[in-house]
Amino acid sequence: MLSKLKSFFATELEVESEATREEKLQQACAVLLIEVCKADNDESLVEKKEIRKLLGSVFNIEGEPLDALIAQSADQEVDSTSFYPFTKLINDHYDYPERVNVIKLMWKVAYADGTIDKYEDYIIRKVADLLYVSHSDFIQAKLSAEPQ
Repeated sequence: MLSKLKSFFATELEVESEATREEKLQQACAVLLIEVCKADNDESLVEKKEIRKLLGSVFNIEGEPLDALIAQSADQEVDSTSFYPFTKLINDHYDYPERVNVIKLMWKVAYADGTIDKYEDYIIRKVADLLYVSHSDFIQAKLSAEPQ
């Protein structure tokens, strides 16, 4: 009886930690996208809309949960002094193609307003290095994110 009870609680706690981990990963990705938006000191409405669209489609969320994710991530971005906590979380839980996709999403945000600022480029390069994305995949992500 005791082993069944322990097993039940372990399963319930594992499910909750899985959901919490997924929320943290979503926030980490959102923070990085918001950082690109703010990099050029011109938070354009076009870039904000692109962030909303990308997060909604990648994580399959919309409405109030999406608004909450963006608001919490914006608060975290303001309070953060380093990319490391976010990139570490992504490195720990995403495989290589998923990490390359994060870089591609960052490029899509940077391209949204029609120009790539040198600070946007710098931030994406830095994050790519922290995510251990090869230079060739970094360039490929940039080229595939470029509007046609």
